[in-house]
Amino acid sequence: MRAAHGLWAALALLLLPAGSRALRDGECEVCVTFLGRFYQSLKDNDVEFTPANIEKELLKSCKEAKGKENRLCYYVGATSDAATKIINEVSKPMSHHIPVEKICEKLKKKDSQICELKYDKQIDLSTADLRKLRVKELRRILDDWGEACKGCAEKSDFIRRIHELMPKYAPRAAGARADL
Repeated sequence: MRAAHGLWAALALLLLPAGSRALRDGECEVCVTFLGRFYQSLKDNDVEFTPANIEKELLKSCKEAKGKENRLCYYVGATSDAATKIINEVSKPMSHHIPVEKICEKLKKKDSQICELKYDKQIDLSTADLRKLRVKELRRILDDWGEACKGCAEKSDFIRRIHELMPKYAPRAAGARADL
C-alpha cells in the first residue's frame, strides 16, 4: 500500500508542469540581464511604454547586440533572420511594467533555449597568461573587442595582436601586465 502511495506521489510530481516554478538564481542569465538593461534604458530615455514603442526600441537594441544577447534576440524574433516572432511576449508584458524575471519565465515556457543561454566566462587580461589560453579563447577576446586578426596563422600571432590592441580596449590590464 505504501508503495502505491509513493508511486502516485512520484507520478503527480512528474505530471506537474516544470515551467510553473519561479526561476532559480543564475537561470535565464542572458535574458534577465539583457531585458533588465533594456527596460532601464527605456525608463532613462522616457520612452512611452506601449507595445509598439517597446517593439521598435527592442529591434534597435537587438541590431547592436552581440554574442549571446544577439542569440536571445534571434530566439524572440527581434533579428531580421529570425524564424519565429514571439517579440510580443516581451513587448506586451513590459508595457505593463511586469518584472523581467517574470517575462523570462514566460519566454522559457515558449522556448526553453532562451534560458539555456549563459554568458561566456570573462578572462582577466591583467593576470591571464595568454600563452596558456586556447586559440579559440584568444579569438573570442578579439571578437569581444570587435577586432579581427587577419593573416594570423599561429597562436603567437593572436597574442601579438592582443598585446597591440590591449592599451586601446583594456588599458588597466595593459598597465598591470609585466610581460608587455
